[in-house]
Amino acid sequence: MEVVEVLCMKGGVGDTSYAQNSLLQKKVISLTKPTIHKAITNFYCNNFLATLRIADLGCSSGPNTLFSVLEIVTIVDKVCKNMGNQLPEIQVFLNDLPGNDFNTIFKSLSIFRKDLEKIMGAGAESCFVTGVPGSFYGRLFPGKSIHFIHSSYSLQWLSQVPKGLESNKGNIYMASSSPPCVLESYYEQFQSDFSMFLRCRSEELVERGGMVLTFLGRRSDDPASKECCYIWELLAVALSDMVREGLIEEEKMDSFNIPQYTPSPYEIKCEAEKEGSFTIDRVEVSEVNWNAYDGEFCRSDAHKDGGHNVTMMMRAVAEPLLVSHFGDGIVDQVFSRYLKIVADRMSREKLEFVNVTVAMTKRG
Repeated sequence: MEVVEVLCMKGGVGDTSYAQNSLLQKKVISLTKPTIHKAITNFYCNNFLATLRIADLGCSSGPNTLFSVLEIVTIVDKVCKNMGNQLPEIQVFLNDLPGNDFNTIFKSLSIFRKDLEKIMGAGAESCFVTGVPGSFYGRLFPGKSIHFIHSSYSLQWLSQVPKGLESNKGNIYMASSSPPCVLESYYEQFQSDFSMFLRCRSEELVERGGMVLTFLGRRSDDPASKECCYIWELLAVALSDMVREGLIEEEKMDSFNIPQYTPSPYEIKCEAEKEGSFTIDRVEVSEVNWNAYDGEFCRSDAHKDGGHNVTMMMRAVAEPLLVSHFGDGIVDQVFSRYLKIVADRMSREKLEFVNVTVAMTKRG
């Protein structure tokens, strides 16, 4: 499986699309707003610019893409007003892999413009949005051209499925039953990828340029801990049941592995320090309930069902990977089984995702 060719969130605006099932990711973006505000303020206090270039890496599609941009541009507007400076022209680059549904983003730009005008008035005309398809594990922009980089819930995705996973039978990701060599393979792939990411961004950022990166991560030192792997273990249970019933070939399941690594704060800091181009300004860890609608007003009865919400969110994330490996004939049945498994576990325990947010500055 070539990850760059198949990794994307479910496109469009249908019931199972990422656009309709990404409230959790929106909540995570909102949690990082104070960190983004501080990073932009620190940069802008020392740099008056006629043009500010911002990149959102792993932007995906749907409302969260432009929600993130709106949050960042609004912060720039507030910082400029507080300092008594004129708003610069703002160029926003939206990056994701070529398979991303950029068309849905572009179709939403007119609504985004109206939202921006409500906040910034005539200043909204100074914001320009461009799509940049490509992997962020390579160069995306000219040297020293970008001032601020944002990425949320993207860097846990790896550039490829790690090598040496043949012994990870019965699992589709790191799990409590995975051999140590499997955990090591995943970690080594993360180290290689994140180091490459930092090297590329150090070439593209101006001196003292900033980044705020949010990973789906973990607090534990154990890479196979429940807090980061359980959501995939439950999907493996659904697939294993179908193998036992002869609906999926065992060899097919054994050769399917999720290209993801959920790092700890320590692992992120270690790689940043080894690469050496950035100083770490801030590291924060937060949690969000698996059920994004927990504590929210639900307009739909379906959203009152936590198991349903989690299943739809995971389907929007995982369906393209499953279809590329197993074909589309099994998808409905996989997630029908997954729903029952997830609902059962959620009824017995509180389950949360762990987020690791890191603010960095390029060394001068």
